[in-house]
Amino acid sequence: MGGGAGTGAGAALGREALAYVDSLHNLARYLTGNASDADDLVQETYARALKAAERFTPGTNLKAWLFRILRNTFLSAYRRERNNPVSGGLDTVDPAAQGVADDHWLRDDMELDRLRKIVAGEIEAALMTLSDEARTVILLDLEGLTEVEVAQVVGCAVGTVKSRLARARLALRRQLKDYAR
Repeated sequence: MGGGAGTGAGAALGREALAYVDSLHNLARYLTGNASDADDLVQETYARALKAAERFTPGTNLKAWLFRILRNTFLSAYRRERNNPVSGGLDTVDPAAQGVADDHWLRDDMELDRLRKIVAGEIEAALMTLSDEARTVILLDLEGLTEVEVAQVVGCAVGTVKSRLARARLALRRQLKDYAR
């Protein structure tokens, strides 16, 4: 069992897959509720992707394939943790206690920076109130995946993705209605 072509293909896939690390981390951050768990989830996603490199069909959508691995990895961990009486499960994460990421949008304007952190915190809190399925389709949509690609990632019909997107957008609009004025 040599490493020859399979290893080369895995290395090439790994290099190409690294282009999506930020997108994967963004989704992982919202799914897990904190940066540390998101880092672990992305790392596990890449480990699983490299292990399964021979199952990836070159020329197909690598980004969607990676998102699907990330989602499945998260769901597996969630199911394990949900039944773990010691940890209480991933659903006990309090997004308000996690703080707002310091994105340095405008470094020279402290007032505007504070305001943007408040708004970002409220948007993140609104996202975290959505179900995992709704949050996932919203974030994948924001990443630029088509509805067909999102359906492939989450493993459901395109119509289901459309209805989840519509319901999630409506829920976000209701929660963030003060910003629409």
